[in-house]
Parts: sequence; structure tokens; C-alpha cells
Amino acid sequence: MSGKNTLLVDKNKMPLAMGIAFVAFTTQFGGGFASGAQIYQYFINYGIWCLILPLLTQGLYSLFFWYGMRYAYKHKTYDYRSFSDSFYGKTRHVMSNLYEICYLIMIGTASAAAFATGGSTLETLFGLPYWLCTVLVAAFIFVIALFGTEVVRKCASTLSVLIIIGLLLVLVPNIIAQWDSIVASAARMSAGEMTVLSKESGAFGPALWSAVLYFFFQLASVSVMYQHVEPVTDVKQINRAAIGMFVCNFFAMELSIVGLLAVSYVAELATASVPMLVLVQNGVGAGILTPVISLLIILGAISTAVNMISGIVTRCVNAVERRMDSPAKKQKGHLLRNAVFTLIFVFIAFGIAQFGLMAVVSKGYAYLGYAALITLFIPFVIHAIGTKGRDI
Repeated sequence: MSGKNTLLVDKNKMPLAMGIAFVAFTTQFGGGFASGAQIYQYFINYGIWCLILPLLTQGLYSLFFWYGMRYAYKHKTYDYRSFSDSFYGKTRHVMSNLYEICYLIMIGTASAAAFATGGSTLETLFGLPYWLCTVLVAAFIFVIALFGTEVVRKCASTLSVLIIIGLLLVLVPNIIAQWDSIVASAARMSAGEMTVLSKESGAFGPALWSAVLYFFFQLASVSVMYQHVEPVTDVKQINRAAIGMFVCNFFAMELSIVGLLAVSYVAELATASVPMLVLVQNGVGAGILTPVISLLIILGAISTAVNMISGIVTRCVNAVERRMDSPAKKQKGHLLRNAVFTLIFVFIAFGIAQFGLMAVVSKGYAYLGYAALITLFIPFVIHAIGTKGRDI
């Protein structure tokens, strides 16, 4: 099938900057977001502040991703290890290895959770054994990640469009139909009444920390972006990508928060594993929109896992090929090396997902956030201050 006939968005149909922005979108908005669980855990459960804190979260996300991509472009560091060795300078022997641990935590939590989420959703939809569902998810991820950065970026563009369309289909009719409930929920939050799922006080401090912690563990995925900077020819493309990143991510998060406020005081939310499904069941179009939600969760899970596994595969393949003295040798076995490393990391994530993992994952995200604080947030801030922004 030719590039013009495929669903994948190619560079003639979509600017590179938008493709990069969509990679960041699909990395952040996985199955946990599509289900509504992350929205409640890190935002709505903390009260009325959930309506404004996405501005901070997505602003920081876009700013730090922009900084990392600008550095990668200037220094030609197109995988996270070469980036780390260059960025950390004299401390690279310690910090680069610490970041390797951070990335492995991310593979062990976010990627494995993506497998588990996608597998569980398929199991619910079709009644297939859980292990078989995760095999199907693994096979799909393997095929996409196998063919490298360009295919991953094209697929991210396509999945982003599908996810955004799906969110609009689910949320817009229900926001319209349940607007009175949304307004009532916002009023109750403003008065200090907490939602069904919340054990918080509604104070601004904890809400702010939760939003920042969410940003920290999302920041760990900045490393999947460096490989997508290689085809960039002008820093303006990175600037536009960062703007697109902010607009898409903020819009999707804010729209989801507003929609989910409609059911924030509904009793069945306390026992629901998919809050977005509760929204539909209390609103309009449950028969049609329930499969749409399931598809969103699967697409979100797959997109997150593909981006993260692709990042570590690129790092490993580049490390092997840097030791080769001939461009012909690099080209000859490139696909095979991609296949081997993709298979290894897909299998690792698949294996972890077989344990169910959800309690481990919930703790893993917190550890990931603290690891990103030490290995990324603080070094980025120190670097920006020390160089006065002249090194990007």
C-alpha cells in the first residue's frame, strides 16, 4: 500500500512539528487518561483547583520538552543516552546511569501498565483469556516499534487524531446533556465538599503538589522525544511543536476534567474502575459510546507503550552501531538489531503485565516522579540557569 493510501499521516499531509507534538500527546495520554482514572487521581480528587492546575501541568510539560528537544537538536543527540552523556557533562558517569534506572522504572511501570490496561479492556470486550489479550497488544506494539522512529511518529499522529475524535464524541454530547450536573459539582467543590473518590481536604497546597507530581512522572518521558528531533531542519519547528503540544494536551485534559465533573458525586463512581464509563452510563449514547471508550483506552495504552519502547530501542541500537566503523555494516543489520531489541523490551513489559501489577504501578508512578525530579527537573533548571539559556 502506498503512503498516499495509508491511514498513517506522512510528512506531506502533516507538518513535522505537528507530528512531534502528537508523539508527546500519545505518550502522556495513555489508557489511564482515557479511562478517566488519572484525571480523578491527580486532579478532580483535590477539589475545584482541578479546573486551573492543568494550565500549570501542561505549561511545564511543554516548556521542559521544548528545552530538551532544543538541546538535542543543537548537540545532535538523538537518543537518551547520547543526550545524557552530553547534557550531564562531568557528572555523566553518575547521572547518565541514574537516568538509565529512571527509564527502566518507566518501562516497568508505564509500559507494563499499558499492556495490562489494553489487555484487560480486550478481555472485557471479547471474553478472551487475559494472557492472549496481552499477546495481541504485544504483537501490535512490536510491529509498530520495529520499523523505527518515522513509523512511530506517523502512527502517533494517526492515533492522536483518533483519540481526539473519540474524546470529542464521548465528552461533548455528555457535557451538553449533563451541564447542570457539571455546574452543580463545581459549586459543591467551591463550597469545600469533596468528591466521592476523594480523601483530600480541598486545600490548594496538596492540589498543587499532586499536579506537580503528575508533571514529574510525565517529564520522565521527555527522552522518547529526542529521536524525533533528527529530521528537524530549523528550531522554529521545535518551537511550533511545543506550542502544538501545549494546545492539544491542555485542551484534552481540560475537556476531560469538565466532562468528568458531571459524575464526581455519583455513588457508583466509588466502585468503578473506568470513571469515563460512569459518565456515559449517566448521560447519553451509552450503547454507542461504551465501545468508543474501550477503543480509546486500547489506543491510548498502545500509543504510550510504543513511544516508550521505541525510545529505549533507539538508544540500544545507536549504542551498538556507534561501535561499527562502516556505514554499510550499520545499514545492513539495522532492521535485525531493531527487531532483537524491540522483542526484548516488549517481552519485558509483557512479562510484568502478567502479574496484574496495578498496586505496583500506582507506587511505581510516584517513584518515577521522584526519579525524574532528581535526574531531569533539577538538572534542567540548573543547566538553564548556568548557561542562561544559551546552550539550546
